[in-house]
Amino acid sequence: MQLWNNYETVRKRSETICAPLKTEDYVVQPVVDVSPPKWHLGHTTWFFETFLLRPNVPGYTEFDPDYNFVFNSYYESVGARVIRTNRGNLSRPAVEDIMRYRAYVDKAMQHFLDQQLTPALEELVILGLNHEEQHQELLYTDIKYILGHNPLFPPYCKEKPAGITKPVSGQAEMLSIPGGIYEIGYQGDGFCFDNELQRHPVLLQPYAISTQLVSNREYLAFMDAGGYRDFRHWHAEGWDWVKTQQVSSPLYWHYIDGQWMHYTWQGLQPLAPDEPVCHVSFYEAAAYAAWKGLRLPTEFEWEAAAPQLQWGQRWEWTESAYLPYPGFVKAPGAIGEYNGKFMVSQMVLRGGSEVTPPGHSRITYRNFFHPQLRWQFMGIRLAAGS
Repeated sequence: MQLWNNYETVRKRSETICAPLKTEDYVVQPVVDVSPPKWHLGHTTWFFETFLLRPNVPGYTEFDPDYNFVFNSYYESVGARVIRTNRGNLSRPAVEDIMRYRAYVDKAMQHFLDQQLTPALEELVILGLNHEEQHQELLYTDIKYILGHNPLFPPYCKEKPAGITKPVSGQAEMLSIPGGIYEIGYQGDGFCFDNELQRHPVLLQPYAISTQLVSNREYLAFMDAGGYRDFRHWHAEGWDWVKTQQVSSPLYWHYIDGQWMHYTWQGLQPLAPDEPVCHVSFYEAAAYAAWKGLRLPTEFEWEAAAPQLQWGQRWEWTESAYLPYPGFVKAPGAIGEYNGKFMVSQMVLRGGSEVTPPGHSRITYRNFFHPQLRWQFMGIRLAAGS
């Protein structure tokens, strides 16, 4: 019963996130990294149908056999799929069809969860719920990109949809962390993703880490000082990115009639100077840190210091490449494609943001993105030392 309650809660939350949308909003895909909201709703449903119902319910009838092609994301072992860049061309299935699909699978899952499950199947259900919660965060992120790139800048809602973003107040301090051996990685009986395992010791040299995130006001000083025009602050790839993409400010910032504005959940608003800067790439975060004569923390430094920090307002870039921990083992079959195949050419972020689902802002959670991306709620914390 508890598992079904958890399932029902998670599934309803996805639809609640989409409730403020117009039907037309569900289909838009402005760039390759953004998926249409209706695709998220279908894909998370496909996960339960493909990995739980089809292999474990005798005589189960798929809602629509074509949906495996439409809603498979990247699972090579499950078959062919619509390439990511074409998700926005899927005018069909319609939103109403996807909602019927969700109801069909939910009804089958209710019957499935009424029976006694093996520990392995129960773990797979829990993975599916955490997977959908990850897509809930992506739903928020993608919806903001869709609406924030509409020339009318339509608001999503009257108030912020999730966590509260607190202003950066007072002077940031550098917290000194002694060198030594620290245990890194998840430990406990609760859920974690495979990339948080295995727990292992890491030797850290003494370092310092900021008690606060970088604010919009502080980042604006970097811009006013010509930060986007001075190659000395940038990695070579970052400098190429700045020139090629003609980047001169964080995502969603617009200079209008002599003042900086930014797109928010409530539409286009004057820039809030004391909020933590958001929607910056790794390149921008590293350049700002270099301009300050500092650096970004490694993911191990971040995790070691996290109990003494306030975090959860922004995903915080680290200077650590996304790599497996010692002893990491991919699960067999399609589930093994979940994290391990992405451990190349990406950087780790830690913490969480105002749209991170409950339970996903834990100290050991490892988010990861390519260094040029910034549509996620990404911010900056500074570090110093060897």
